[in-house]
Amino acid sequence: MGSRAFDGDVVVVGGGIVGLSTAYAVSRAAPGTRIVVLEKEPGPARHQTGRNSGVIHSGIYYRPGSLKARFAVGGAAEMVKFCAEYGIEHAVTGKLIVATERDELPRLHALVQRGRENGIPVRELGPAQIQEYEPEVRGLAAIHVGTTGIADYRAVAERLAEESGAEIRYGADVVQIDRRPERGVAVRTRAGDIVRAKVLVNCAGLQCDQVARLAGDDPEMRIVPFRGEYFELRRPDLVRGLVYPVPDPAFPFLGVHLTRGIDGGVHVGPNAVPALAREGYGWGVVRPKELAATLAWPGSWRIARRHWRYGAGELRRSASKSAFAQAVRRLVPAVTADDLVPAPAGVRAQAVLRDGTLVDDFLIREGARTVHVLNAPSPAATASLPIGREVARLALDALGS
Repeated sequence: MGSRAFDGDVVVVGGGIVGLSTAYAVSRAAPGTRIVVLEKEPGPARHQTGRNSGVIHSGIYYRPGSLKARFAVGGAAEMVKFCAEYGIEHAVTGKLIVATERDELPRLHALVQRGRENGIPVRELGPAQIQEYEPEVRGLAAIHVGTTGIADYRAVAERLAEESGAEIRYGADVVQIDRRPERGVAVRTRAGDIVRAKVLVNCAGLQCDQVARLAGDDPEMRIVPFRGEYFELRRPDLVRGLVYPVPDPAFPFLGVHLTRGIDGGVHVGPNAVPALAREGYGWGVVRPKELAATLAWPGSWRIARRHWRYGAGELRRSASKSAFAQAVRRLVPAVTADDLVPAPAGVRAQAVLRDGTLVDDFLIREGARTVHVLNAPSPAATASLPIGREVARLALDALGS
């Protein structure tokens, strides 16, 4: 079988920022490699990439030495450079992480240490200094992280697609993968097209565990979808930049925060509630088969048992705007329920192990002629350039072997 019988050297499933960054990195590392990207939506970045708060994360939260820490710290600087180079809207705004209760002070201090270990400039603030940055924010103490910013990730994804030189097929929903370790992969889409390539890269986000199973690999995890609901602030002048609570180390979620976007509007959110479908952007979206699969995974029940109290609070904030406003008021007392205007929600693709562990770090696994990105929620957009390079390296290794 000559190489012409292949449609490409590498086929990437998923046209979000991670899939497109991978295509871009492959073309940079090995010019002339033929890349086909299959994306089931009519355009790029329709799910996690285009539905988040647009933050360029500093990397302060992540365990030193973890992929998240390494890739977010380096990725943030690279993302700023990439946006500047291609004229994509972005700004380095800095952010405040604010402790509003006494029991949060040790956790805030631990973040200062972690920031320093990760090489991130951090300034500690007392109550009066908080108001120099954010006049409407109240807290016992805070830290200012100078390297945090905001970017238009959808525009970044579109640019990566262009610069990658890949053949990108939209409306290409993958339904079957035939893998022959000695030859390559044949991928069939719902429309009946067949794409043959030597290596498959799975960057399917909310569907990544399904795609891994189609390829014949056991991912040993399931995506349990968590919807993050957002509001827009009717009075954006209440906040100058980015304001976060001190996160609870038991969860990979960062809590309800306020983010001034590149459009000047202020996003408030997200909470984290179980979604009733992989792409369940509202309570009205229920896919019984997907819900049944989530409920059949033992890890889902273990999370529920372990974290039901936290979950109950999140559900209350989902059902009641005034409960959501109360969470925001801890940081910005002037915010009322009337200030919150509903905005589009996102769904976080959270990998959960059989024992109920929420996978905390990015998770990249290799199979025969396959590379699977199995956990890449926030800060994956920030870290997308280094993640793409790492996945591209593994894909090119598989191509050469």
